[in-house]
Amino acid sequence: MGKGDDPADLSDVETAVGVRIRVLHVLPAPNGTTQYVDHMIGGAPPEIQILTFSWPRAILGAYDVLHVHWPEFLVRQRTPVGRFVKVLLAYLLLLRLELTETPVVRTAHNVAPHESGDRLERSFLEALDRRTVLWIRLNPTTPLPPGVRNATIPHGHYRSVFPPDPGTRPEPGRLFQFGLIRRYKGIERLLDVFRAVNDPTMRLTIVGRSEDAALAKHITAVAAADHRIAARLEFVPDDVLAREVRRAELVVLPYQEMHNSGAALLALSLGRPVLVPRSAATDGLAREVGEGWVIMYDGVLQPADLLRAMAVARMTRERGTRPHLDERDWELIGRRHAEAYRKVVPHLVGRRQ
Repeated sequence: MGKGDDPADLSDVETAVGVRIRVLHVLPAPNGTTQYVDHMIGGAPPEIQILTFSWPRAILGAYDVLHVHWPEFLVRQRTPVGRFVKVLLAYLLLLRLELTETPVVRTAHNVAPHESGDRLERSFLEALDRRTVLWIRLNPTTPLPPGVRNATIPHGHYRSVFPPDPGTRPEPGRLFQFGLIRRYKGIERLLDVFRAVNDPTMRLTIVGRSEDAALAKHITAVAAADHRIAARLEFVPDDVLAREVRRAELVVLPYQEMHNSGAALLALSLGRPVLVPRSAATDGLAREVGEGWVIMYDGVLQPADLLRAMAVARMTRERGTRPHLDERDWELIGRRHAEAYRKVVPHLVGRRQ
């Protein structure tokens, strides 16, 4: 297990083996795509039984560890009635955890939720944090509450999901941006910068579902005004997404703030360089994967950043190497999670197989 910076890191604790531990993830059931839950299940060793989330299972079911991801979605709902029901269920879950002394493990995917919540949501998150016995961060730069027990386990790669496709080659001048369309991802700035690049051979494709009608309308209007821009604002199957990534020379992710990015790892897994804002996290990723794969810019994205990144991406492809992602193998990540679970439920060792 990776060693964190905090003195409470768990890597020095002796690991116990030989017990089957039931872990309930606050994640939906797998659907065979690139969802995080699919990899958590696929990488879990035999001694770990992975359960996926439903409210009846969470409140009444049998499990040994609750593993929380993006906890704000436990209480968020579009309608007032739905919100009331989810808040009630969330506090029943807290009561069940308290009465059964079930340990909570929390993966800190982000520094903070992408969209801020209200006072009731913050109160619930604070109560859940107090029940958390182990925090898992995806990279060592993630800030955590002071003094908490922690472990560092990186996000896995996607190489095992997508088989090689030598028939799909990068198309000269093609830039690609994908994922759930949100304002913090800097898509509006990317459109402005791309249109300022006076190069008829360059093209930009944007793929992803948007829940922001105004943003989707803006993207569609800009694409209609510039024949070099194409936008497909909908969810696409994984095989289609992989083909679109592989057609690109460069994947551009101009997030206003980047900490962990599954999109960046997907692009790297498919052998495409990424352009990202400079941060402690992206600096670390660049050192990990090797020269030329993670291209960074400082401040606000500029036209010169796109042109420079395209040149670097071409040199990287000419070298014929692959990004180094060995530490992100899902089997290895599964073993590291198993070590963490065994440390928070030591009372189970030898009692149940």
